[in-house]
Amino acid sequence: MTVQTVTPKRRFRGKPRGRELDPIRLEGLRELLGDERNDAALRRRDLLIEHLHALQDARGHLLLADLRALAAYMNLPMAAIYETATFYAHFDVIHDDQDVPPALTIRVCDSLACQLAGAEALKAQLEANVDIEQVRVLRAPCMGRCDTAPVVEVGHHHLGRADVAQVQAAIDADDTHPEPIDWQRLDSYRSEGGFALLQACRSGEVTVEALMEAMQQANLRGLGGAGFPTFKKWHFVRQEAGPRYCAINADEGEPGTFKDRYYLERAPHQFLEGALVSAWAVDAEALYIYLRDEYPALHVVLREAIGELEDAGLVAPGYIVLRRGAGAYICGEESAMIESLEGKPGKPRHRPPFVAQKGLFDRPTLVNNVETVYWIPMIWQRGAEAFSSQGRHGRVGLRSFSVSGRVKQPGVYLAPAGITLSELIDEYCGGMAEGHRLAAYLPGGASGGILPATKANIPLDFDTLQEHGCFIGSAAVIVLSDQDNLRGVATNLLAFFADESCGQCTPCRVGTEKMLTLLERNEWDAGLMTQLSQVMIDASICGLGQAAPNPVLGLLKDFRSELAAQNVIVKG
Repeated sequence: MTVQTVTPKRRFRGKPRGRELDPIRLEGLRELLGDERNDAALRRRDLLIEHLHALQDARGHLLLADLRALAAYMNLPMAAIYETATFYAHFDVIHDDQDVPPALTIRVCDSLACQLAGAEALKAQLEANVDIEQVRVLRAPCMGRCDTAPVVEVGHHHLGRADVAQVQAAIDADDTHPEPIDWQRLDSYRSEGGFALLQACRSGEVTVEALMEAMQQANLRGLGGAGFPTFKKWHFVRQEAGPRYCAINADEGEPGTFKDRYYLERAPHQFLEGALVSAWAVDAEALYIYLRDEYPALHVVLREAIGELEDAGLVAPGYIVLRRGAGAYICGEESAMIESLEGKPGKPRHRPPFVAQKGLFDRPTLVNNVETVYWIPMIWQRGAEAFSSQGRHGRVGLRSFSVSGRVKQPGVYLAPAGITLSELIDEYCGGMAEGHRLAAYLPGGASGGILPATKANIPLDFDTLQEHGCFIGSAAVIVLSDQDNLRGVATNLLAFFADESCGQCTPCRVGTEKMLTLLERNEWDAGLMTQLSQVMIDASICGLGQAAPNPVLGLLKDFRSELAAQNVIVKG
């Protein structure tokens, strides 16, 4: 008997695995973004978020078919495109079985200041009055306008002290574009001596060493929250071999913070000169500015201001790169911002190495805050003594306080470092709001902790609040009164942290959600809350998870009787 061996026929797929690429979508991308076949630079990974913004702006959403086309366009895996697009709150990724959103989006800020001003009721009223076929109403985190709470964004137009009538009027008038800003132009700034420092630096008249000494004498520190001495940061970056980069973090997402927006709207060229001087100090190959997407009008201002500098020959075309955030609080952390600048999800990096050693594109990178560099030209022009001579209660320098909540005149106030809350409210804010009595305050935004009225005489500055379980951070002061519900305050803050956690590490991702569920109970287990807080503080990768428990710990420490009066029983 003869046995025949039969070789099975191999099966070949007639088409690749996965969803097919729509060539029409790809051609549409080329019309929108440029033809990547003729310009390979359009495929750079760091342009991914910019390309997603262009698509979102043009279409109003991101279809999966467009993302597949973008993957082919950039020669990146679809998984990388999808992961990045879904990480950021301002990208609307629509799956194949989903309906596209309405043409107009209304965002109602639900940060603490806006909650105190009635944002929750306003959102409910808007949902009950708008045509849901044409308009969708969403909650949104802090928009950096806490002094005009409650805040509503209609398309890209912001309304302060908003009500239903205002919002409806904006809808009816199709008033959805960023509000115009009256800002100081280049000619005006130069007539006041602007860019004299930058030119002196470039000509050799001013040395890096002399500039660093002036910054040290003025006690200029990182004003984004960390408070690290500016001259030391320059020194560390300069020690690393080039090429180097400079990146300015203008993603001030800390609830209660709006000082950077205040300065950028008034004197963008003073900021740009300080940023360029910083870039010069570390011999940076390029200067990147990462501006939060919640400031659309400022994107217009900075683009025009950079154009003025290029036209005047003060900066080479393309040296300043303006990049747009996409709604992620975590990108206020410097390494998360670097990841976002590279076109990736904004997840903090493990350290070491630090970004001063390996930052943008794996090169040494100087990262500064907007306000930090804003003061550099003025310090040099007026002398370090003009700044170091300021201060109260043994502290040195000036601080920009963003004040919101229950005061008569919320706003940004430049005040002596070390000023107390009582002095700040009485001398700058016109006192407490009518009918309100001071009960508590947040000295450093959502993450800075919470203090009782009995501690309103502590000097507000770096290094003065740690013994009380708080820190000044970005100096975002939110004032609470005897009419505010403390559990509502805590749940608002923890809901923010839970929503903004990048999800990378378990202590933060799970810890914030667990803490929120504990806060929503009528009976608080202080032992369990403290234990959970310690795990988050000790084991979270970055400052978000480490600082998220601060307001809870503050309430457990100083507000037990007030909580009891509001029907919250604290045990343990």
